[in-house]
Amino acid sequence: MAETPKETILPRAEIVLRGKRIREDANGLVCLDDIWQVAKSTPGRQPRRWRDIVATKRLEEALQQKIVVTALKENTPVLPVAYAKRGRGNAGTFAHPILAAAYAGFLSPKLEIEVREVWLRYRRGDATLADEILQRAPPADNVWAGVRALARARRVSYTNTLRDHGVVNDGYWRCTNAVYRKLLGNTASNLRAERGLPPKANLRDGLATDELSYVMAAEVLATERIEEEDRQGNSECEYASARSAGFIRRAIEEDRKDRQRPLLKSSEPPA
Repeated sequence: MAETPKETILPRAEIVLRGKRIREDANGLVCLDDIWQVAKSTPGRQPRRWRDIVATKRLEEALQQKIVVTALKENTPVLPVAYAKRGRGNAGTFAHPILAAAYAGFLSPKLEIEVREVWLRYRRGDATLADEILQRAPPADNVWAGVRALARARRVSYTNTLRDHGVVNDGYWRCTNAVYRKLLGNTASNLRAERGLPPKANLRDGLATDELSYVMAAEVLATERIEEEDRQGNSECEYASARSAGFIRRAIEEDRKDRQRPLLKSSEPPA
């Protein structure tokens, strides 16, 4: 029996079809209702009606059986290949990409080809696809995406350094939370709760541009500190991460305090 997800986590959408963002849940299932809207089809061809067709049910059953076999081999949870979620905000029918392509073909053969092409580009991380999306996005979204991409790259460098300096198991989240506590005042799990994010959501997708910049700067400095001081193991790297993040926090606070003082008449920087 497939487990029905207790909560649908909708991350920042990245799949765009004919100018519309297509939602995807935390398990990679695609929102069929978004595809239906893109097709501008009739109410009689909505996802819930398509799923009532005998051929669709057979396809779902066959795909579900394959998913079950794979899950048993890999010892992973058995998730449904399709489900409907009702309610404000997250409403819609979500389905496995294979079903999503089949549904698109039900609406239009041309649309099915588009869905398959976009999905393949999305899955292999085609950078040109992201660039096409950003060209249609507001300037603020372009800035956020740019900082997020750079922060992601620096994050990889930071975690690689942690690995090379003997960090194991829970050491990674301990080091990460050391940065979050110094800069943002709490751990990742508590920050998600404070900001109304789902428990398993990527916190950084919910951070503002300035917050991402501060975290990135802290991890860059922590990387340098760990390497130069040759910090080894979970505790030492956690300490180094907190130390570097603390200096970033102090710099932020000092700058904000300084801005509250009367403006200097001279254009010369203070000594």
